[in-house]
Amino acid sequence: MERCNWVTHDPVYIHYHDHEWGVPVHDDKTLFEFLILEGAQAGLSWITILKRREGYRKAFANFDPEQVAGFTQKKIDQLLLNPEIIRNKLKVNSAVTNARAFLNVQKEFGSFDTYAWQFVEGKQKINALTRKDQLPATSKESDTFSKDLKQRGFKFTGSTIIYAYMQATGMVNDHLVSCFRYHDVMENQI
Repeated sequence: MERCNWVTHDPVYIHYHDHEWGVPVHDDKTLFEFLILEGAQAGLSWITILKRREGYRKAFANFDPEQVAGFTQKKIDQLLLNPEIIRNKLKVNSAVTNARAFLNVQKEFGSFDTYAWQFVEGKQKINALTRKDQLPATSKESDTFSKDLKQRGFKFTGSTIIYAYMQATGMVNDHLVSCFRYHDVMENQI
């Protein structure tokens, strides 16, 4: 079974690649989860975040945006002492800021899903990549999405982070064509 050649032998990475990466997500809670995780990943490896995912789940109220939006400074200070997450003050504060902005988007669009997927016209963008070095870091869609998020007050949402977000949530299928998941993801669109 051939996988994308960027996948390591780490079972956490393999599971993520085989079951989540590139699969279209339309659930607002999961979309919020990836927004928090991708922001936390900035400047770090994705495996570092994946291995702390349960810690993030516990620390950030199971990724409930309403609860996270209500985090007080005392709660934020506690999170900065939590070894199960990345204890970066800017990233932790951005999660709370982003939760508040996320709720505003839900109110305006009815769901974050409706808002996010408009940047790919409601359907997964499918790339036909044959090599790891063809994986883009950004796209015109991630540029537009990022710019709009920033205008709405979101933090840690640069185009590179948002492109990774789009890959993670299946807005983009960047599995290599040789990967067994490339066709699986296309055939099982939600």
